[in-house]
Amino acid sequence: MAEYLASIYGTEKDKVNCSFYFKIGACRHGDRCSRKHVKPTFSQTLLIANMYKNPAHDPNNHMNEAQLQNDFDLFYEDVFTELAKYGEIEEMVVCDNVGDHLVGNVYCQFRLEESAGNAVTSLNNRFYAGKCI
Repeated sequence: MAEYLASIYGTEKDKVNCSFYFKIGACRHGDRCSRKHVKPTFSQTLLIANMYKNPAHDPNNHMNEAQLQNDFDLFYEDVFTELAKYGEIEEMVVCDNVGDHLVGNVYCQFRLEESAGNAVTSLNNRFYAGKCI
């Protein structure tokens, strides 16, 4: 039985733990989810929720494609440069999904778990674009 439970942990067959949250650290149901959201105590990956605000989603936006790309490139470089202070970055992904639980999420995978932990500690109570990280 224990072997079976271990084999389905974090999958869609797991009726206790949310497989979506397990995979990406965010769930479209949020606190209303009927399944458990297990937050890891340590990880190589840092999730900064709703950090990127894409100007294309603003109805008052008048930027063309080149300006939107430039805006994103500046954001990416700014965040990457700041996070690189805490350790070597393997990969950084910025979500531009219209789902509220994913839009603007920044995922940064560090080479070492210690680097991600240092980033979390240092970024707590810091602000970016007027919003608390």
